Amino acid sequence: MNLEICLEKLQRVGVLNFATVAEDGSPQIRNISAIHYERDGLYFFTARGKEFCGQLLHDGRVQILGYTKYKEMIRLSAKAYPVAEEEQEKWIETIFEEQPYLANVYPGETRKIGIVFAIKEGTAEYFNLGVRPIFRESYSMGGVAVPAKGYQISERCIGCGTCRKHCPQGCIEAGKPFVIKQEHCLHCGNCKEHCPVQAVEVRRWNS
Repeated sequence: MNLEICLEKLQRVGVLNFATVAEDGSPQIRNISAIHYERDGLYFFTARGKEFCGQLLHDGRVQILGYTKYKEMIRLSAKAYPVAEEEQEKWIETIFEEQPYLANVYPGETRKIGIVFAIKEGTAEYFNLGVRPIFRESYSMGGVAVPAKGYQISERCIGCGTCRKHCPQGCIEAGKPFVIKQEHCLHCGNCKEHCPVQAVEVRRWNS
């Protein structure tokens, strides 16, 4: 698994959920399918008059979520930016060619109300619930640092095995200290809640 495969899977999903935050702080989400995929990122079309467009121009931060029939979740956390004015027509034409239904939504010259945004930098998370143990992994897009998530076991561990007993995925291995196999961790926190010596810690990201 890698970033390119994640983007290929999102392309097969088709319609993706795009989440932003409105100026009043309220969460916003909508379905978008007017997307063109590249190996290292994606381009998407919306209309300049939509609140969605205004939110992207104001802030740019967006999360994109796709879910496959195989119980795979793929999430992109990124910053979207409008492509250069001289490239807008090129990318609009590309997206309309790949998504013929758009000609019914924006026929003829009305497509000029559209604007294309690009996503080239961010992080991608792959999370497969259809296997046991579950599998998860994160990838960089455009060289962005991938933040640490989940839990780890510190040197305070006394080796009692309580964390291992309460792990729903059985992804904790014995050792000094015990070790959480991050690629199989649910991030549920059950190990942390049951550790008698508070040896389980939230993983920190040193940016």
